[in-house]
Amino acid sequence: MKNSGNERRNRIIEILSSSKSPVSGSELAKMLNVSRQAIVNDIALIRVTRPDLLATNEGYIMMHSSDNRRIFKVNHSIEDMEDELNSIVDLGGTVLDVFIEHKIYGTVNAPLNLSTRRDVKNFLNDLKSGVSSPLMNLTKGYHYHTIEARSSEILDEIAECLKEKGYLIEILSAATIYEPKKYS
Repeated sequence: MKNSGNERRNRIIEILSSSKSPVSGSELAKMLNVSRQAIVNDIALIRVTRPDLLATNEGYIMMHSSDNRRIFKVNHSIEDMEDELNSIVDLGGTVLDVFIEHKIYGTVNAPLNLSTRRDVKNFLNDLKSGVSSPLMNLTKGYHYHTIEARSSEILDEIAECLKEKGYLIEILSAATIYEPKKYS
């Protein structure tokens, strides 16, 4: 017997919350004895109330809250993207995502999960393939990164480095992430 939709979605949240790595839609479908399409539909419904659920190329993952996480509003050119990202990972930070505040579309975000120079290189190579362009292109270089580190001291170092390089605009509370745009 299959679970009801609500029970299944609660179970998906439990599975993803307890997992330390991404879980594919196929894996979830097998665990819950439903089709992969049912999982895709459930994920879409869950994300309405749980924007901390991210879809990556390796599967779904729930972003875990952390005291050692900050949102950095930055601005720089495309040419400075590699320097910005490498500066963060070299100091021990993980760039969890990138997002922009678009005047029409509201918050547009994408998971990154970059924690090494290799991750940065692979990400930049994907961009260079020409299939897509960075979100920052839509907002004249302004964008946000949620950055996580082992300590608040590391986050302070990252902030100081980005400030010295002229990239940092401001630091926001992690509670402001993914607030959906309200329409009247």
